[in-house]
Amino acid sequence: MTIEQQLDAWIDSHFDEEVRFLQELVRVPTDTPPGNNAPHAERTAGLLAAMGLNAEKHAVPAAEVEAAGLQSITNLIVRRPYGPGRTIALNAHGDVVPPGEGWTFDPYGGEVADGKIYGRATAVSKSDIASFTFAIRALESLGAKLAGGVELHVTYDEEYGGEVGPDWLLKKGLTKPDLMIAAGFSYQVVVAHNGCLQLEVTVHGDMAHAAIPDSGTDALQGATHILNALYALNADYLKVSSNVEGITHPYLNVGLISGGTNTNVIPGKVVLKIDRRMIPEEDPAEVEAALRRTIEQAAASFQPPRGGRQLKVDVRRLLLARAMKPLPGNQPLVQAIQKHGQAVFGEAIPAVGTPLYTDVRLYVERGIPGVIYGAGPRTVRESNAKRADEHLELDDLKRATKVIARTLFDLLQPA
Repeated sequence: MTIEQQLDAWIDSHFDEEVRFLQELVRVPTDTPPGNNAPHAERTAGLLAAMGLNAEKHAVPAAEVEAAGLQSITNLIVRRPYGPGRTIALNAHGDVVPPGEGWTFDPYGGEVADGKIYGRATAVSKSDIASFTFAIRALESLGAKLAGGVELHVTYDEEYGGEVGPDWLLKKGLTKPDLMIAAGFSYQVVVAHNGCLQLEVTVHGDMAHAAIPDSGTDALQGATHILNALYALNADYLKVSSNVEGITHPYLNVGLISGGTNTNVIPGKVVLKIDRRMIPEEDPAEVEAALRRTIEQAAASFQPPRGGRQLKVDVRRLLLARAMKPLPGNQPLVQAIQKHGQAVFGEAIPAVGTPLYTDVRLYVERGIPGVIYGAGPRTVRESNAKRADEHLELDDLKRATKVIARTLFDLLQPA
């Protein structure tokens, strides 16, 4: 048997165990918000230890977690050194968005039906905690002489930007890999992604009785005026194109609106939360400055009732996730994944960009070449990620595990 056949055979024979491991990961909720994720890290560490993979537990101080808007985080690092050489990090995040409505399967059940596993994070990205874990185990089953090492990073702050997830591990000097692979989907290797700027806009008017609306300044009307100015920007963004395949143009979304006190009261305050996706070619500082100008100009042009107060607007940055740009050193990763992906899946694995933003940027910003590859379908929509009935084809999980195991073996060969 070739090395590839040996790896594949081990993964085939242990696949039921891999599925059970993923089910256990899904059954411990990690809804973010609220972000009480330390219990999942404890459970994951216990499951890993039972397989002989001891995880370091790095608890983030409570004050830092709370400042990030979360409740508890313990990040995990499993270190597997094999000898002198480069270290490859495998990063998957355990935090997820809440399940929401419309499920026909238990979002925390990990149920298997018709060749698929259902549940929140079966596709993004508890699946890759499983694929990376079993790829490492398959690699070590060979007993082969290897150079370098592998680290498994299980972090819990992807949904809120990564500052108390991988960013915290990197800032503390707890890890400094030479290459990295982050959780992704199986049919493409992602080499670039969008950035994301999130702003909170608080519109202050003057609360009044609904029977005499002209005695106040309606913050909701003012917010609507600002919203119209913001959404008008999307027409301009359509004219800006990225040169990265898989990424189209910038766009803006207002994802959350809150305000008012009661039905019979003119709202005195309304809060908008804006999500602005940035293509890799854009300068984040310029994007933020332009958005702030648009908001300021719209607020100034709003006409309150005669004698009413002018709108007051506060703008606060919630998140700045810079775009991931390809580093020249990522070619060994890309080439190995493409070679083994084509062999395992029977089709070419293109290197593309994605409009998402991920934790990979935090490694790449520090000069660590990284790519995104893991278990999943061709698109986010196909998996229902962040929607009801999120699921993963078990064949994709098995095949992605084989691709990662083969890739690690290639990259860890002695010189």
